[in-house]
Amino acid sequence: MQGLTALLKMMASSARDLAPIIIVVGFFQLVVLQQPLPDVWGLAGGVLLVLLGLTLFMQGLELALFPLGESMAGAFANKGSLFWLLTFAFALGFGTTAAEPSLTAVAAEAARIAAEGNVVDNTEAARAEYAMLLRLTVAISVGIALLVGVVRILKGWPVQYLIISGYVTVVAMTFFAPESIIGIAYDAGGVTTSTITVPLVTALGVGLAHVIRGRNPMIDGFGLIAFASLTPMIFVMGFGMLWAAF
Repeated sequence: MQGLTALLKMMASSARDLAPIIIVVGFFQLVVLQQPLPDVWGLAGGVLLVLLGLTLFMQGLELALFPLGESMAGAFANKGSLFWLLTFAFALGFGTTAAEPSLTAVAAEAARIAAEGNVVDNTEAARAEYAMLLRLTVAISVGIALLVGVVRILKGWPVQYLIISGYVTVVAMTFFAPESIIGIAYDAGGVTTSTITVPLVTALGVGLAHVIRGRNPMIDGFGLIAFASLTPMIFVMGFGMLWAAF
């Protein structure tokens, strides 16, 4: 009975989160466009599935991903091996980004548009190679971002200076990168901060800040997500420059 009550409370919380989206869509469909909702029962069933999925996803984060990330970060920090800690950070960033469904979708779409624009050969093999290289570039960039972020937490460097320097680099590279890659690069910075990457990366930063003496989880534990969205823009524009050159 208590488990059912807890599930209903979580679903109510998820419903509150979804309510603004439903209200906005309903308002524009019924008031602005003045058209009836297509397949009302199908939409209702879809919303119910989204509600249930969001509830289970959030519960899974609280029960598994957040505790796992924090415990592993703490274990590596207590082990006292900088090499393994940095290796874990890089592997976590690379692995979670490579597994992001949104990145896979964006890379495939980018390959298709690149083929239509004669940037790559319009063959299945060429498109697949372009998409894979793009995914690997983004995954490597996030791995390096987490590595730098972990070093920042260990050293206590202020996050704002690194972020400002990074975005200055992004703006500067925008003037030299091929126009065909700039939009993709900027989008790559967004798709890396999605359902898989964010929980584990956040848990890594907070977990490290908890166990390292002199670090404040609120001040030092956050900021890794900013690195994870910043470095792909730099690396993808660099990827575009190299692709255009060779």
